[in-house]
Amino acid sequence: MEFNSHTDRAVRVAAGLANLLTPGQARGRPYEPATGAQLAREATEVLRAGGGRQDPTEDEVAGLAAIAALLRDVFTAVSVGDVDTAALTVNQMLRRSGVRPELERHDGSGWHLHFHSDDRTLVSNWAASCATGLAVVLGGALHDRLGVCTAPHCDRVYVDTSRNGARRFCSTTCQNRVKTAAFRARQAEELTR
Repeated sequence: MEFNSHTDRAVRVAAGLANLLTPGQARGRPYEPATGAQLAREATEVLRAGGGRQDPTEDEVAGLAAIAALLRDVFTAVSVGDVDTAALTVNQMLRRSGVRPELERHDGSGWHLHFHSDDRTLVSNWAASCATGLAVVLGGALHDRLGVCTAPHCDRVYVDTSRNGARRFCSTTCQNRVKTAAFRARQAEELTR
């Protein structure tokens, strides 16, 4: 299930930034973001996957981390059914970034919609793009496609693009951890009978 190409990329970047730049738990272990140049390289990968053409500096990564905290709040609110809080957070991000839509054509592609900030800095442009992508999703019937992993000891976020919309885990790793734990629990129960 895809929303549209630009929205898909922006929402995937939103999830990627929230997962990369916010501490918590990932795949059964505590997670702390990397630091310095390593974190800048990892942030570059997330942005490049979303069509970014400019590598963030370490200072810009710090700005993206503040945005990532808000993005995580949106995913968390949706995952507990609080779409109102998610929408208010997105509206706040839209106002702060001064988002402005523009049609652009680059890299041999046709005209398509981009969302830039008034000041056109890397951080505020990504804030504008991610907030707009999330606004499109929240304003439609597919808002429940944003989630937080339900595996124990994992709070990474995801975008459910599956056909049936039944995703519950951030990764196959977490899905397999849960299935393995359930299998072992059944085996232990059978042995005690």
